[in-house]
Amino acid sequence: MFYYITRIFSDHFMKWVVFWPQSIPYQSLGPLGPFTQYLVDHHQTLMHNGYWLAWLIHVGESLYAMVLCKYKGITNGRTRLLWFIQTFLFGIASLSILIAYRPKHKKKT
Repeated sequence: MFYYITRIFSDHFMKWVVFWPQSIPYQSLGPLGPFTQYLVDHHQTLMHNGYWLAWLIHVGESLYAMVLCKYKGITNGRTRLLWFIQTFLFGIASLSILIAYRPKHKKKT
């Protein structure tokens, strides 16, 4: 649970830093304030590109989740869609669960 809350907070904070840096109250962020101010002042292009790269990686992970669903025999369309959405939102944390999933094979009689 802590991971998910941290993840959601950091995603929103990154979006705020990249797109609206002038509205951030740096002095109110404690030790995070000066560091964030430094990144905004000296590495804005890198942060902007990193933001979009992270989105691209999440799309790639989500598409890979679809491939894994097919490989592991998950054929229900709703289930596959939910894996796609979950992996898009939570990245490798979600994908690792799908990777670790070992379906039980049915014996042929």
